Amino acid sequence: MGQGEPSVDQPHVPVLLRPLLKAVAPVRGVWLDGTFGAGGYTRGLLEAGADKVIGLDRDPMVFVMARDWSGDYGSRLELVQGVFSRLDEATSEPLDGIVLDLGVSSMQLDLAERGFSFMKDGPLDMRMSSDGMSAADIVNTASEAELADILFLFGEERASRRIARAIVKQREAQPFERTLQLAQVIEGCLPRQKPGQSHPATRSFQALRIAVNDEYGELAGGLQAAERALKPGGMLAVVTFHSVEDRMVKRFLQLRSGGMGRANRYAPETEQDAPRFEVVTRKAVGPDDDELAQNPRARSARLRVARRTDAPAGPVDEGALGMPKLRGKR
Repeated sequence: MGQGEPSVDQPHVPVLLRPLLKAVAPVRGVWLDGTFGAGGYTRGLLEAGADKVIGLDRDPMVFVMARDWSGDYGSRLELVQGVFSRLDEATSEPLDGIVLDLGVSSMQLDLAERGFSFMKDGPLDMRMSSDGMSAADIVNTASEAELADILFLFGEERASRRIARAIVKQREAQPFERTLQLAQVIEGCLPRQKPGQSHPATRSFQALRIAVNDEYGELAGGLQAAERALKPGGMLAVVTFHSVEDRMVKRFLQLRSGGMGRANRYAPETEQDAPRFEVVTRKAVGPDDDELAQNPRARSARLRVARRTDAPAGPVDEGALGMPKLRGKR
């Protein structure tokens, strides 16, 4: 079965779909889309020749929104609610391929009631599912030092201490419940937005979303789960949207392909050191000019692809992945 193109009526074309399909071709067997979202990668894989795709997502709403087309694929498409850090539990059969798109779905961002957007007023939630602490819980209960760490480590916000101080002062008068309420406090801590610049609250909202959903922990767990779930020769494709995620994926693949070397070069190579992956994309693949013209959102996207070897899966030192960690993690 050769490489194909997604249907022309596809409602959502994900970033880097063409280079992804090219890198993993020929697409065949059973695949898992670990971040189903709007279903763009799933449909692309099915049209390209996958016998079956398991669409996994922690957000039950995405499956409701896919009802108008998911039935068209019959038994070739199976939808499963769950987190991709446990994607190996979604199927009992070894997989021919796994795709992870780490971007936040525009469907989620566009719904004010989900609380992701600083442009629309809604409850300060940000949870991909209904479990765990919301953004409001964190903003209203975390200490000033914890808030500053979240904003700096997860959002790379240089004014993190100033913003954290303002949040703590404001919540003493009134707890945070709405997205615009928080966005206004953040805006008051930063210089006025200039034309062409991102909104002042962009980095802070990103940081809170990552903290709420443990996105870096999920990524580290998802990469290890993919190693367990893929059959020898199976393909892993990961699309990231910012430098921290890309660094984690790059280091994982280097570590698992032998690209980072052994800590002791004089020690004999053991079975535990055998490469678990063969890197397919030596450098991260970005969008070409045509894709950027059609979808400016793709500008920061990076694709990395690797092929599973027949070495047994093993434990990973998450500290070697460069994953930001909070002091005294909540």
